[in-house]
Amino acid sequence: MGRKFFVGGNWKCNGTTEEVKKIVETLNAGQVPSPDVVEVVVSPPFVFLPVVKSSLRPEFHVAAQNCWVKKGGAFTGEVSAEMLVNLGIPWVILGHSERRALLGESNEFVGDKVAYALSKGLKVIACIGETLEQREAGSTVDVVATQTKAIAERISDWTNVVLAYEPVWAIGTGKVATPAQAQEVHAELRKWLHANVSPEVAASTRIIYGGSVSGANCKELAANPDVDGFLVGGASLKPEFIDIIKSAEVKKSA
Repeated sequence: MGRKFFVGGNWKCNGTTEEVKKIVETLNAGQVPSPDVVEVVVSPPFVFLPVVKSSLRPEFHVAAQNCWVKKGGAFTGEVSAEMLVNLGIPWVILGHSERRALLGESNEFVGDKVAYALSKGLKVIACIGETLEQREAGSTVDVVATQTKAIAERISDWTNVVLAYEPVWAIGTGKVATPAQAQEVHAELRKWLHANVSPEVAASTRIIYGGSVSGANCKELAANPDVDGFLVGGASLKPEFIDIIKSAEVKKSA
Protein backbone atom coordinates (compact mmCIF):
# COMPACT_ATOMS: atom_id res chain seq x y z
CA MET A 1 0.00 0.00 0.00
CA GLY A 2 1.59 3.28 -1.11
CA ARG A 3 1.39 6.52 0.81
CA LYS A 4 -1.71 8.47 -0.23
CA PHE A 5 -0.87 11.92 -1.61
CA PHE A 6 -1.83 14.70 0.81
CA VAL A 7 -2.56 18.33 -0.02
CA GLY A 8 -3.16 20.80 2.80
CA GLY A 9 -4.17 24.42 2.39
CA ASN A 10 -3.11 26.76 5.19
CA TRP A 11 -5.18 29.93 4.89
CA LYS A 12 -3.27 31.54 7.78
CA CYS A 13 -4.78 34.79 9.14
CA ASN A 14 -6.73 35.66 5.99
CA GLY A 15 -10.32 36.01 4.90
CA THR A 16 -13.70 37.60 5.44
CA THR A 17 -16.98 35.70 5.38
CA GLU A 18 -17.49 36.64 1.74
CA GLU A 19 -13.95 35.69 0.72
CA VAL A 20 -14.19 32.36 2.52
CA LYS A 21 -17.49 31.57 0.75
CA LYS A 22 -15.83 32.26 -2.61
CA ILE A 23 -12.86 30.00 -1.81
CA VAL A 24 -15.22 27.20 -0.76
CA GLU A 25 -17.27 27.64 -3.96
CA THR A 26 -14.10 27.29 -6.04
CA LEU A 27 -13.07 24.18 -4.12
CA ASN A 28 -16.53 22.63 -4.40
CA ALA A 29 -16.59 23.19 -8.16
CA GLY A 30 -13.04 21.94 -8.79
CA GLN A 31 -12.43 18.81 -10.85
CA VAL A 32 -9.92 16.85 -8.76
CA PRO A 33 -8.69 13.26 -8.47
CA SER A 34 -10.75 10.89 -6.31
CA PRO A 35 -10.20 10.53 -2.55
CA ASP A 36 -8.45 7.22 -3.30
CA VAL A 37 -5.71 9.24 -5.01
CA VAL A 38 -5.43 12.37 -2.86
CA GLU A 39 -6.43 13.50 0.64
CA VAL A 40 -7.32 17.20 0.80
CA VAL A 41 -7.44 19.23 4.01
CA VAL A 42 -7.96 23.01 4.26
CA SER A 43 -7.18 25.09 7.30
CA PRO A 44 -9.18 28.31 7.74
CA PRO A 45 -8.83 30.64 10.73
CA PHE A 46 -10.63 29.40 13.87
CA VAL A 47 -13.62 31.73 13.40
CA PHE A 48 -14.42 30.25 9.98
CA LEU A 49 -14.02 26.56 10.88
CA PRO A 50 -17.76 25.81 11.36
CA VAL A 51 -18.89 27.58 8.17
CA VAL A 52 -16.19 25.92 6.06
CA LYS A 53 -16.86 22.51 7.57
CA SER A 54 -20.60 22.78 6.89
CA SER A 55 -20.29 24.06 3.31
CA LEU A 56 -17.20 22.26 1.95
CA ARG A 57 -17.57 19.16 -0.27
CA PRO A 58 -17.63 16.08 1.99
CA GLU A 59 -14.46 14.42 0.69
CA PHE A 60 -12.38 17.48 1.67
CA HIS A 61 -11.58 17.87 5.36
CA VAL A 62 -10.90 20.79 7.65
CA ALA A 63 -7.98 21.51 9.98
CA ALA A 64 -7.42 24.06 12.72
CA GLN A 65 -4.20 26.08 12.49
CA ASN A 66 -3.22 25.44 16.10
CA CYS A 67 -4.48 24.19 19.45
CA TRP A 68 -3.50 24.48 23.08
CA VAL A 69 -0.91 22.19 24.63
CA LYS A 70 -3.23 20.66 27.24
CA LYS A 71 -6.82 20.62 28.48
CA GLY A 72 -8.72 23.89 28.34
CA GLY A 73 -9.19 26.18 31.31
CA ALA A 74 -7.81 29.58 32.27
CA PHE A 75 -5.91 30.12 29.01
CA THR A 76 -7.40 33.26 27.47
CA GLY A 77 -7.32 33.30 23.68
CA GLU A 78 -6.44 29.63 23.28
CA VAL A 79 -8.50 26.84 21.69
CA SER A 80 -8.26 23.32 23.10
CA ALA A 81 -8.02 20.00 21.28
CA GLU A 82 -11.22 18.99 23.07
CA MET A 83 -13.08 21.95 21.50
CA LEU A 84 -11.91 20.97 18.03
CA VAL A 85 -13.05 17.40 18.59
CA ASN A 86 -16.39 18.72 19.84
CA LEU A 87 -16.81 20.70 16.60
CA GLY A 88 -15.98 17.62 14.52
CA ILE A 89 -12.70 19.11 13.23
CA PRO A 90 -10.45 16.11 12.42
CA TRP A 91 -7.08 17.79 11.79
CA VAL A 92 -4.78 20.40 13.34
CA ILE A 93 -1.57 22.05 12.12
CA LEU A 94 1.08 22.26 14.86
CA GLY A 95 4.58 23.71 15.03
CA HIS A 96 4.29 26.02 12.04
CA SER A 97 7.45 28.09 11.64
CA GLU A 98 5.48 31.31 12.05
CA ARG A 99 4.43 30.19 15.52
CA ARG A 100 7.92 28.95 16.34
CA ALA A 101 9.48 32.26 15.23
CA LEU A 102 6.85 34.82 16.22
CA LEU A 103 5.56 33.19 19.40
CA GLY A 104 8.67 31.36 20.56
CA GLU A 105 7.25 27.83 20.46
CA SER A 106 10.15 25.50 21.25
CA ASN A 107 10.71 22.01 19.83
CA GLU A 108 9.66 20.55 23.20
CA PHE A 109 6.49 22.65 23.36
CA VAL A 110 5.55 21.56 19.83
CA GLY A 111 6.25 17.94 20.75
CA ASP A 112 3.97 18.25 23.78
CA LYS A 113 1.25 19.79 21.60
CA VAL A 114 1.46 17.00 19.05
CA ALA A 115 1.25 14.33 21.76
CA TYR A 116 -1.73 15.96 23.45
CA ALA A 117 -3.67 16.54 20.22
CA LEU A 118 -3.14 12.91 19.17
CA SER A 119 -4.25 11.69 22.60
CA LYS A 120 -7.57 13.49 22.09
CA GLY A 121 -8.13 11.89 18.70
CA LEU A 122 -6.99 14.67 16.39
CA LYS A 123 -4.82 14.03 13.33
CA VAL A 124 -1.77 16.27 13.18
CA ILE A 125 0.15 18.05 10.44
CA ALA A 126 3.43 18.60 12.29
CA CYS A 127 5.67 21.28 10.75
CA ILE A 128 9.47 21.33 10.76
CA GLY A 129 12.07 23.29 8.81
CA GLU A 130 15.27 25.28 8.89
CA THR A 131 16.00 29.00 8.52
CA LEU A 132 18.20 30.43 5.77
CA GLU A 133 21.09 30.86 8.23
CA GLN A 134 20.81 27.21 9.27
CA ARG A 135 20.76 26.03 5.65
CA GLU A 136 23.76 28.18 4.75
CA ALA A 137 25.60 26.78 7.77
CA GLY A 138 24.97 23.26 6.45
CA SER A 139 22.88 22.24 9.45
CA THR A 140 19.54 21.59 7.70
CA VAL A 141 19.46 17.85 8.46
CA ASP A 142 20.50 18.36 12.10
CA VAL A 143 17.81 21.01 12.60
CA VAL A 144 14.93 18.99 11.13
CA ALA A 145 16.09 15.83 12.89
CA THR A 146 16.13 17.65 16.25
CA GLN A 147 12.64 19.04 15.61
CA THR A 148 11.38 15.57 14.62
CA LYS A 149 13.07 13.96 17.62
CA ALA A 150 11.13 16.22 20.01
CA ILE A 151 7.94 14.77 18.51
CA ALA A 152 9.18 11.16 18.31
CA GLU A 153 10.16 11.17 22.00
CA ARG A 154 6.58 11.98 22.98
CA ILE A 155 4.47 9.75 20.72
CA SER A 156 4.36 6.03 19.99
CA ASP A 157 1.78 5.89 17.19
CA TRP A 158 2.52 7.77 13.96
CA THR A 159 -0.64 6.64 12.13
CA ASN A 160 -2.30 10.06 12.40
CA VAL A 161 0.77 12.23 11.82
CA VAL A 162 1.73 13.94 8.58
CA LEU A 163 5.18 15.55 8.70
CA ALA A 164 5.38 18.87 6.83
CA TYR A 165 8.89 19.95 5.83
CA GLU A 166 8.78 23.70 5.30
CA PRO A 167 12.11 25.46 4.83
CA VAL A 168 11.52 28.78 6.60
CA TRP A 169 13.42 30.67 3.90
CA ALA A 170 10.90 29.48 1.29
CA ILE A 171 7.65 30.36 3.09
CA GLY A 172 5.88 33.26 1.44
CA THR A 173 9.12 34.49 -0.12
CA GLY A 174 8.59 33.13 -3.60
CA LYS A 175 11.81 31.14 -3.14
CA VAL A 176 11.22 27.42 -3.50
CA ALA A 177 13.47 24.55 -2.55
CA THR A 178 14.44 22.90 -5.82
CA PRO A 179 12.87 19.47 -6.36
CA ALA A 180 16.31 17.99 -5.63
CA GLN A 181 16.65 19.98 -2.36
CA ALA A 182 13.17 18.93 -1.24
CA GLN A 183 13.78 15.28 -2.12
CA GLU A 184 17.13 15.30 -0.30
CA VAL A 185 15.65 16.54 2.99
CA HIS A 186 12.60 14.26 2.72
CA ALA A 187 14.85 11.26 2.10
CA GLU A 188 17.05 12.20 5.10
CA LEU A 189 13.94 12.53 7.29
CA ARG A 190 12.73 9.12 6.18
CA LYS A 191 16.18 7.69 6.92
CA TRP A 192 16.05 9.30 10.38
CA LEU A 193 12.61 7.77 11.07
CA HIS A 194 13.89 4.38 9.88
CA ALA A 195 16.85 4.50 12.28
CA ASN A 196 15.19 6.18 15.27
CA VAL A 197 11.52 5.16 15.19
CA SER A 198 10.96 2.11 12.98
CA PRO A 199 11.23 0.96 9.35
CA GLU A 200 7.42 0.68 9.27
CA VAL A 201 6.90 4.28 10.38
CA ALA A 202 9.54 5.47 7.91
CA ALA A 203 7.78 3.67 5.07
CA SER A 204 4.23 4.73 5.93
CA THR A 205 4.54 8.31 7.27
CA ARG A 206 3.71 10.96 4.73
CA ILE A 207 6.29 13.74 4.46
CA ILE A 208 4.89 16.74 2.61
CA TYR A 209 6.63 19.87 1.34
CA GLY A 210 5.64 23.45 2.05
CA GLY A 211 7.19 26.71 0.92
CA SER A 212 5.93 28.78 -2.03
CA VAL A 213 4.26 25.79 -3.69
CA SER A 214 2.31 26.90 -6.77
CA GLY A 215 0.44 25.56 -9.75
CA ALA A 216 3.62 26.12 -11.76
CA ASN A 217 6.06 24.07 -9.64
CA CYS A 218 3.85 21.42 -7.99
CA LYS A 219 4.14 18.67 -10.62
CA GLU A 220 7.92 18.74 -10.67
CA LEU A 221 8.05 18.66 -6.86
CA ALA A 222 5.42 15.89 -6.69
CA ALA A 223 7.47 13.66 -8.99
CA ASN A 224 10.06 13.08 -6.25
CA PRO A 225 9.73 9.65 -4.57
CA ASP A 226 9.82 10.97 -0.99
CA VAL A 227 7.56 14.01 -1.51
CA ASP A 228 4.11 12.80 -0.48
CA GLY A 229 2.21 16.03 -1.02
CA PHE A 230 2.14 19.68 -0.03
CA LEU A 231 1.22 22.17 2.65
CA VAL A 232 0.24 25.22 0.63
CA GLY A 233 0.07 28.79 1.92
CA GLY A 234 -0.85 31.71 -0.35
CA ALA A 235 -1.79 29.58 -3.34
CA SER A 236 -4.44 27.75 -1.28
CA LEU A 237 -6.50 30.96 -1.35
CA LYS A 238 -6.49 30.99 -5.16
CA PRO A 239 -8.01 28.85 -7.92
CA GLU A 240 -4.56 27.37 -8.65
CA PHE A 241 -5.00 25.27 -5.48
CA ILE A 242 -7.08 22.94 -7.68
CA ASP A 243 -4.05 22.50 -9.98
CA ILE A 244 -1.91 21.65 -6.95
CA ILE A 245 -4.43 19.01 -5.83
CA LYS A 246 -4.34 17.59 -9.37
CA SER A 247 -0.56 17.12 -9.12
CA ALA A 248 -1.41 13.94 -7.18
CA GLU A 249 -1.94 12.38 -10.62
CA VAL A 250 1.85 12.47 -11.06
CA LYS A 251 2.12 9.85 -8.31
CA LYS A 252 -0.74 7.76 -9.66
CA SER A 253 0.92 7.45 -13.06
CA ALA A 254 4.40 6.90 -11.65
